[in-house]
Amino acid sequence: MRVTESTINCCVGLGANPDRDGHVTLDASIMDHQWNCGSVAFLERIKHPISVARRVMEKTPHVMLVGEGAQQFAVAEGFPLEPAGLSDDAKKSYEEWLKKSEYKPVINIENTKSSNQGHGPSAPQRLPNGEWNHDTIGMVAMDASGNLSGSCTTSGMGFKMRGRLGDSPIIGAGLFVDNEVGAVTATGQGEDVIRICGSHSVVEYMRQGLSPEAACKAAVEKIARIKKEKAKEIQVAFIAINKKGEVGAYALQKGFSYAIRNNSEEKMVDVKAISHDQLHA
Repeated sequence: MRVTESTINCCVGLGANPDRDGHVTLDASIMDHQWNCGSVAFLERIKHPISVARRVMEKTPHVMLVGEGAQQFAVAEGFPLEPAGLSDDAKKSYEEWLKKSEYKPVINIENTKSSNQGHGPSAPQRLPNGEWNHDTIGMVAMDASGNLSGSCTTSGMGFKMRGRLGDSPIIGAGLFVDNEVGAVTATGQGEDVIRICGSHSVVEYMRQGLSPEAACKAAVEKIARIKKEKAKEIQVAFIAINKKGEVGAYALQKGFSYAIRNNSEEKMVDVKAISHDQLHA
């Protein structure tokens, strides 16, 4: 997690693409086998949100801290307040997005007569290079004692509305762990993961006896039914591990993969997706 947060990429860490007003805001969550969990959202200028989420879990009576309060907590815990601004890659992407979107923030937009006036463009579903505009880094794990845990971290959707949150910092949506059943994390369009309490839903499907892959598939298919024709415009995927140590995943669209590492192997796995005919039916 921390390694990815330190790299320059589109969707994780301070080097990622900003919101549509030019600010990078980070979200992260973590959960262990004893129902302990911590989360931060709308966190700015802190390099490792996943570590702050862990401190929330370990040192506070709360589950989630957001915005300025999360930043104050992080600084009090010794996390450096990084300089404001964008990485070179993010600055270039943001400037290109502004050219095409012609977006200029409007102050006090809520006071205008028309509720739609000046809201500006929404975040693109895909980046200019064709990749999906969201790539949460999520992990689920089983330790040597058979206990489960999970975590995820993200900068959210690039060029999102200021203040937008996706599923990643929400326990039960972007991440959920039930040590009797399994652990699940999600990636993709967070709004649609939230709609079905995605990771919690996958855990419950596993509780009913489905394998990790079949449980992930059931959740993805539910989103496809809800979105109907619009399902072809978005990406959502889940990855799960059950109490037996079995792992599985499923995606709405092709192109999602995950890494697996255990005592016997380390490899990348291409994830199955809903068939073209089913998705566009």
